[in-house]
Amino acid sequence: MPKSRPPYPPEFRRQIIELVRAGRTPEELAREFEPSAQTIRNWLTQADRDEGRRSDGLSSAEREELKRLRRENKILRQEKEILKKAAAWFARESN
Repeated sequence: MPKSRPPYPPEFRRQIIELVRAGRTPEELAREFEPSAQTIRNWLTQADRDEGRRSDGLSSAEREELKRLRRENKILRQEKEILKKAAAWFARESN
């Protein structure tokens, strides 16, 4: 199983993206710094989405909102299931 590493700091990502936009290739930067060329391309694609240059995916803000809504939805489903079981229990007890 490959080792996972902590995420790169946002400032480091911004600097790498600036270097790519200044004309350096992701492969060149991958050799000089640690992230792979594909990781750098992914960062660049996401930065373009966040800045409105691309519309083929979710921006970081939309991605965070979706994550928050999914988490909230999961909690609401759990609460609904608990209330359903409680209502059934009270209905049996009252008879």
